[in-house]
Amino acid sequence: MHIRPLLISDAPVYRAFRLRGLREHPDAFTSSFEEESLRPLLDTERRLAAAGTEKLWGVFVDGVMAGMVGLSRETRSRNRHKAALVGLYVANEFTGLGLGHALVETVVRDARACGIELVILTVTDGNRPACRLYENAGFASFGMEPDAIRVDGVSFGKQHMFLQLKAL
Repeated sequence: MHIRPLLISDAPVYRAFRLRGLREHPDAFTSSFEEESLRPLLDTERRLAAAGTEKLWGVFVDGVMAGMVGLSRETRSRNRHKAALVGLYVANEFTGLGLGHALVETVVRDARACGIELVILTVTDGNRPACRLYENAGFASFGMEPDAIRVDGVSFGKQHMFLQLKAL
């Protein structure tokens, strides 16, 4: 397993991998496969080049992308102390290897190094494996957003979670 920040040159692989995650687990993401598949590769390259506001990592097993995660920083002065863990996805054939845990730890370590004091995230209600992963990393729930997303007319709630990195 090798985790590293994604580069602009990773755009084609990252885009294909992200689209796979959106297609296979439509209820896990706010973005949709249908909308994202219409975006040009240039949009992915811009996302990977967004230095300062968003960082994206990939985990590779034998040179194959097996998982991804992002950290999206707030830019407004009153919110700069926090960031959101976004887009965590591990391909089904790589589950159970600890890749999700390693990706979460990578984000938390980077957030600490950047002076982030609070990391937040959302997870689809009922996704017990993801909730356990985040709870094991120290995240706690602070509420449920009902009807947060709709996939093919079906409503899903999103559990909001946080990890305080610095004492208040």
